[in-house]
Amino acid sequence: MSQAGSLPCKKLLIIGATGLIGSRITQEIVRNKSKFDRIAIFTSPGTYEAKASEVDKLKDEGVDIIVGDVTNSEDVKKAYQDIDTVVSAVGRNVIEHQVELVRLANETPSIHRFFPSEYGTDIEYGPASANEKPHQKKLKVRAALQAADKLDYTYVVTGPYADGNPGLYFGANKAVKEAGTFDVKNKEAVLIGEGNFRISFTTMKDVGKLVVLALTHAEASRNKALRVNSFTTTDSEILKEFEKQTGGQQWGVSYTSLDTLKKLEQEAWDAGKPYATVFTLRRIWAEGGTLYEIRDNHFIDGDDVVETLADAVAEAIRVQNSI
Repeated sequence: MSQAGSLPCKKLLIIGATGLIGSRITQEIVRNKSKFDRIAIFTSPGTYEAKASEVDKLKDEGVDIIVGDVTNSEDVKKAYQDIDTVVSAVGRNVIEHQVELVRLANETPSIHRFFPSEYGTDIEYGPASANEKPHQKKLKVRAALQAADKLDYTYVVTGPYADGNPGLYFGANKAVKEAGTFDVKNKEAVLIGEGNFRISFTTMKDVGKLVVLALTHAEASRNKALRVNSFTTTDSEILKEFEKQTGGQQWGVSYTSLDTLKKLEQEAWDAGKPYATVFTLRRIWAEGGTLYEIRDNHFIDGDDVVETLADAVAEAIRVQNSI
């Protein structure tokens, strides 16, 4: 890591800007564009064509669009010119490639800060975290950043997303219902354990807000794992809010014990199922993997900007009904 004092984050390059979480981060950065000197995104030719309307909207907001291949070093080097901060929001299939992106950033004189694609579970929460299968690629990226001699870093750790998109915690998880689901259309829920495990959540909109605050509080966020969130609650409290906002009738409810969840997790990994990660993350969250002694929102003035459980459920209902 850099030995110099903290420098402001003013010229940003966002990688993965049109993805699930990247689009929310980009939206909030653009909404606060007056706080930055330059905002650019690095996108592939395929995404540039497939999401032309989204890219055009960003152009209209003054965002620089850089088209290239994130796995091509020369393309990345060109994208890094006149940039001081890289904000990565790449998906799981590109997570490990960030090691190379970090190396190239460390060799680029103008770049001093790197935000890797975290936005989830704290992969160094406790001794067991180092052995969790979904954490391995992110751990390699953290190791690369901590070994970089010219870069500072910020890990924005948010816990699971409190949103209603398919497969997310407040969504209808139809592929693996046993891992937990809140199905608005069928008024059905599957809760983990007895529904009383406490979990800290962040809405995707709040992830964007908190990344902006981390960028604009450069010293406070420097070389830290910022453990931030919107709220802490239980499955039972989430269900109660869903019932309240969908007419007051009780939903159909079933439960997956923690032991059953662990069994399903092991079976999924043994069979090489792509959804094995879902079981592992749900188990980590149920076991308290997002419960910190204190959250870090206050370091970046983020206590009063985040949404509530009621806000998250209302948006989840809207999203599910729109699908």
